[in-house]
Parts: sequence; C-alpha cells; structure tokens
Amino acid sequence: MSDLSQSSQLSQYRETLRRGERLSEAAALALHTFTDSAALASLASELRDAAHGNLVTYSRKVFIPLTHLCRDVCHYCTFAQTPKKIEQPYLSVDEVLKLCHAGAEMGCQEALFTLGERPELRYSTARRALEALGYSTTLEYVAAVAERVLEETGLLPHINAGCMDAQEIAVLRPVSASMGIMLESASERLCQKGMPHYGSPDKEPARRLQTLQLCGEAAVPFTSGILIGIGETRLERIESLLELRRVHLQHGHLQEVIIQNFRAKPGTLMAAAPEPDLEDLLWTIAVARLIFGGQMSIQAPPNLSPGVLPQLVKAGINDWGGVSPLTPDHVNPEAPWPHLERLAEETAVAGKFLEQRLTVYPAYVREAERWLDAAVRPAVLRQSDACGFARRDAWVPGEERPVPAIEARLLSRPAPAARVSADIRSIVEACRAGTALSEPQVERLFQARGEDFAYVAQSADTLRRETNGERVSYVVNRNINYTNVCYFKCQFCAFSKGKASENLRGKPYDISGEEIARRCEEAWARGATEVCMQGGIHPDYTGQTYLDIVRTVKAATPEMHVHAFSPLEVSQGAHTLGVDIDTFLGRLKEAGLDTLPGTAAEVLHDEVRDVLCPDKLSTAQWFSVIEAAHRQGLSTTATIMYGHIDRPRHWAAHLLGIRRVQERGGMFTEFVPLPFVHMEAPLYLKGRARRGPTFREAVLMHAVARLVLHGQVPNIQASWVKMGREGVAVCLAAGANDLGGSLMNESITRAAGSHHGQEWSPAEMDAHIRRLGREPVMRTTLYGEAPAERQQAARSTLPLRDVHNAPAGKRQRPKLCASANSGDVVTMFPPPSPAASALLSKETESDLYASVVLMAACN
Repeated sequence: MSDLSQSSQLSQYRETLRRGERLSEAAALALHTFTDSAALASLASELRDAAHGNLVTYSRKVFIPLTHLCRDVCHYCTFAQTPKKIEQPYLSVDEVLKLCHAGAEMGCQEALFTLGERPELRYSTARRALEALGYSTTLEYVAAVAERVLEETGLLPHINAGCMDAQEIAVLRPVSASMGIMLESASERLCQKGMPHYGSPDKEPARRLQTLQLCGEAAVPFTSGILIGIGETRLERIESLLELRRVHLQHGHLQEVIIQNFRAKPGTLMAAAPEPDLEDLLWTIAVARLIFGGQMSIQAPPNLSPGVLPQLVKAGINDWGGVSPLTPDHVNPEAPWPHLERLAEETAVAGKFLEQRLTVYPAYVREAERWLDAAVRPAVLRQSDACGFARRDAWVPGEERPVPAIEARLLSRPAPAARVSADIRSIVEACRAGTALSEPQVERLFQARGEDFAYVAQSADTLRRETNGERVSYVVNRNINYTNVCYFKCQFCAFSKGKASENLRGKPYDISGEEIARRCEEAWARGATEVCMQGGIHPDYTGQTYLDIVRTVKAATPEMHVHAFSPLEVSQGAHTLGVDIDTFLGRLKEAGLDTLPGTAAEVLHDEVRDVLCPDKLSTAQWFSVIEAAHRQGLSTTATIMYGHIDRPRHWAAHLLGIRRVQERGGMFTEFVPLPFVHMEAPLYLKGRARRGPTFREAVLMHAVARLVLHGQVPNIQASWVKMGREGVAVCLAAGANDLGGSLMNESITRAAGSHHGQEWSPAEMDAHIRRLGREPVMRTTLYGEAPAERQQAARSTLPLRDVHNAPAGKRQRPKLCASANSGDVVTMFPPPSPAASALLSKETESDLYASVVLMAACN
C-alpha cells in the first residue's frame, strides 16, 4: 500500500475510532500492510490520551516463582528447569510469606505467582514434593499459598497458573484479585516441529483461548497478551490480537493486553534467533491500540526495552506492568527492573505521570461486586483509592504522618502549564469566572493527578488569596457531645453506642445539665465565643430536650454563641414535638440557638446514603432542613464526610447541591471537608470501606470545593483533628482559609481512632499559622473578629478540668412522643395533659431529662 493510500486509510480509521466505534476485523487485518509506524503511533497516542489522559500506570509487585518445574519445553524459555537444576521443587509457604512481608514493607501491593504448568504430570519429583506438602496438584498448592498471602500480608495475589478448567478457576478466584495467561500467539504454525512451541501441549492456542473464555465466564479480571519475534508474521500478530478481542467483547474481563518483545537467552534453542527491533515493537504496540481502542490498557514491560521508554509511550501504551523494588524478573533474569524513580522520570519525559495501580485495574475495582470474590474485596478496598488506583503511601486521616513524598514534590513548585491537561485548564478557568460546572466537570477535577493535581491545588490557592487574603482564621470554642447513645445505625460511626456497639470504644454516657453548664462557664473563662453541641440521637430525647440544652447554655453563659444540632437532630426534635421543621427551628432560635452545624450530611447522594446511613435523612430531607434554617435567619455550615464507599461523582453531586442552595439565597458560612477516619468504624471493620481518603484526595476536596463554590461560599475549613497539623498546612496552600475551632474537647473523631489531640490552643494555632507566612485571626462563628476581651482571655493558661460523662440510664421514650400525621404538621397523640403542657413550656436549665417526667403526666 502506498504512503498516500495508508494516510487516507488512517484518516478513515481515525474518524471511526473517534466515534467510539471499533475497527472491523477486515480493517484490523489490513493493518499488516501498513509500514508507517510513526503515523500509526500518532493515532494510537491520540486514542490513548482521550481515554487515559496524562497517566501511565504500573503495579508495585513481588515476583513469586513458586516452582520452576514445567511440563512444557518452550524453545526460548529459561524459567522452566529440570529437577536436577533446582534446589527444591517448590517454594515453601514460609519462604513466600517472607518475600511478601518484605515486599509490603517496600510498598508492594501485588504478589505475582508465576510457575511452570502442571509439572506433576511430567516429573515424579514434583509429585513427591506435593505429596509431602499435602497436595495432589500444583494448583491446589497455589490456592493454599495465595490464601495465606492474602490473609497474612495484605498483598493481592495475581496468579499466572497457565491453562485451567472451570473448577480450578473457581478454586483460585476467592484467593486472587486477578489472573492471567499470555496467549503469546494464536498461530498453530508455531506449535509445529522446529517451531518454538513444539512439544509444549499447554501452548496450543485453542487450549489457552479456552482458559480465557472460562475466566470471562467466571468474571475474573484477566491479563493476556502476545509475544513478538518468535517466528510469527505481522498478520499472525493481528490475528492473535483479534482472538483476544473476541473473547473480551463477550465478557469484558480483559483488563490489559501485553505486547512483550522476545529476548534471546543463552542456553536456549533460540539463543541465536534475531530479536524484534524497536520499529517492530512500536508498530505492534500502535496496532494493538488501534484494534482495542482507547479504553483498553496496553502494556509493554519496561525492563525489556531500556533506553527507549518514552518512545514506547508515544506508540500508545498506558501501562508498564508489574515492577518490583525487591525481586528480579525471573522470566527475564538478564533484564533488571528499572528503578522506580528512573521509571517515573522517563515517563515524565514522554509527558506523562507515573501512577501506581493494583493488580486489578481501577475500572474493575469500581465494580468490585461483579469482578471480585467477597473474600478478596476487603483487601482490595484497603489498598485502593476512590478511583480504584492504589493507595501508594501510608497516610490516613487521624494519624500524624508526614506529607507523602509525591504530593510534597508536586506541590513544591508551580505546575508547568504545558504539562497540564487542556480540559483541566478549561474547567479551572470556568471556576474563576464563577460559572456553575456540570457533574462530569467537577468529577474530572477530583480525578486530577500529577501536574494536573498540582495545578488544581495551586489554582484554588490563588482564588483563596483573592477572596480571603493571607488571613487564616479560627474560632475559640468548646465541643460538647452531650450523649453517645444513638438509635440510628450509621455504618461509619464509632462514636454512637447502641445495641450492637459493645466492641466500640468507651461506654454509653449522657451528660447532665449541670455538666453542660459547667463546661460552658469554663470555656467562657478560657476565651471561648462558641459552644458547638451535637450528640447521638438518644431514644429518650425529644425536641424539648434540645430546647432545654440551649436554655441551659444561655443561662450559664448568656453571651456564648450556641452553634448546635445537626439537621438530623432538628428533624427528630420536630417530630417528637409534633411540629413542622420551621416551627421547631423558630422555637430553638427563640430559646437562644444562633447557628447550626451542617453535619449529618456525610455524602449528599442517596446511592451512598442507602448503604452508609440508610435510616438517616435522605439527601432531599437534609437540604430541606438546611433551607428551613436559612429561612429562619439561622446560618449553617456545610460539611462532607468522605473517603469510605463513595466516588468522585458522588462528591461532585454533593458540592453542586451546596452551590445550588447558596445561589438560591442560602446562608452557608463555610464548607468543611471531614475525611473518614477508618480505624474503629464498623463499616471498615467489616471489610466494606476504604481507609479514608488518600492525601491527594483530601487536598483535592479542599481545592475543588474552593473552585466549585467560588463566589458563593467564601470560607473553606481544614479539620486539624482529621488532617493533622502538617496536613492542614498543605490544605491552607490549596484553597482553605480556616482551621475551625480550638475545641477543648473532641469525642467523635477520637472514638473513630484519631490520634490527634483534643485541643489546639490559640497560642499554638497562631504560631503554626505564622510559620506558614500567614496572618492568624481569632474569629467569631459568623467570621467577625473576636472581641479584644475574648482574645485576651483565650490566651490565658487556665487548665481544663476533667469532664464528667454520666453513664446513660435505660429509659424509654415517653408515650407523649407518639404521633400521627395531620396535613403538614405532625400532631401529638395522645394530646398532653395540662400538667404535661406546663412541663413542656417550663424552662429547665439543670435537668435534660425533664421530658421523661412527662410520662407520669401523660398516664
């Protein structure tokens, strides 16, 4: 085909692929005549970029050569050995575990099991060794060792066990996150006498394709690929790729296609065979990309092509495969792995960011219910981020850990505009203009990695500077969590104590009115301007209880700002009094309530809430209470508790919901990201949640909030209790301008396992802020500057007295709380007696349980 004809044909292919259509098999087969590798690579890169953006991935692995014995005799292989040439037929379980523990210490997350195929069918040595171990087949032993690795090291097994039947696949699926088998070639010609696969029954193409088919039927995330340069033609390569595509189109389980170049090895029958040259490798990579389209991951092993890695990227790959900082490539021992820092540098030369993935690819992690066995999912969740990539460092919310090295490096210098994705730059410009974004646009901001991540964070900081200047504010307050008894069953909560909470930290408590008053007086003496009060939804609490709490505070400290009650507490209080939300909020305001915390929001997307807190307010109900508060003139905060089962699309919906309310005249004072603290959370302990957000995700939550809410919500708060002091320092350079409260006491996050202290004194806050080159400002709840008298009192050194949490008694909700619907107002049924009405209206400052007395009045 002439160069002109090739160019014309490629233009047609480009239009087909841009429409999201596949090349027909005839069109794919015609590619074998194309000789312009550069033109093919250009189109392949375009396809790859549209699907994978600025990322090239790899998996950090431990290579486990469980046995070098094999019944096949491939003419190019040095991995397979005869019994006389090896010290032991199989690695012991202890040897494997030792390798995996060492790998885990070095950040590895994949345990790659590589082994010869069914050696027991050829060697008595293998049969005797298996019998001594207590197994009859190699695959039985593989399953047992993989199970130990999964349970004891946390590494995710990827099993390359060769050809398997359905029963063998079913045994391996519960102990592996993924499996693989290299097709190598679909050409039966290569199995003929004198060809590389002669004498190797497991290399028959039909047998290997049958394994791929069975793994697809079993929903196993799978790896395959071709080996080039072993005597096949370019047409046969394309035919092999089409065989893989046919199986994948049936089941969708092929997560990557490897293009591996043959390397001649001394001591083999093919020691003198010519290796494919670079042009041949680049041609094959590009053709594979065109055949499979943009979404498929195309991989080339980096250790087999040293010195030319940027060219492989430009040919269309998006993955380097597994790379080990610990173990050699036992299949290609002559080719050492590149150092990971060097691999990142060479990837950057090609304009890409090297990101770590798991052995199971992100798309399959995001659909874990379909693709992963229930026994494997907890380990995958522990190792993954919200997009399904690897958690590549040890940082978690609630622990004081250093800023991860990759993020620290990215944020240490301005992101070069030329290295930032065009769509990210466009979205950020829309934010600067105050334009409301679509959910996919906000989701895209949360997906930012590498230079894109740095650009988003730095752009948010620019908006922060324009909006808030260099001032960093905080409020001197006291947290009072008046009870940890709760009849709701939120799956993330380690604070509440109910029937199924015996194994959680602490005992059920319910503090007295006297103790609330004492804590308020002590806080006022120490310079506080605010008490922030929330608690569990105690089954004995009614709306009157909440009214009494507010009055207790105001009686003890008349000038204290009362910032109290989540939308859930407001809803429950209104329900128990038989009034609508607006009426109850009016009563709370009259009693002295000043503002509401916008907590109990978690993630404002019912897809998440149905799992996380199914008996809590729905998204619409939460917004309804918030808007009712705003109608009453009560400002609120807005929060998000993220990093558990949620995804970026859920975060996008949450932020846009907040923005829409504010655009309608809302009164949100600030947005507060609250990272999920996992350590004691029931959902995590059951293996159904991630370990909180990654550091990148936590920084992005603050940065994206600043961008999306620009012009609407002026303040973005960083939680020192969740993020730690180093973490909030980074957030303050990524869009945040506020550190929240000094707290004096903090119970909820510590109950979840946080190691951070219960108080950050004003003096310490001031010093920390000044070290960052910023100006500290002690504020009020509504962001005015705290009075001078309060500031002076806040810098006193009065010690805190020990708190007294009275044990919670076993009380029942009074009959008075029974109700029936009547129009828009919930009325009490039966109606209260005159004595009960008198008790309802009486201001009770010392006994939070005055409502319990109503039982006698109602009887």
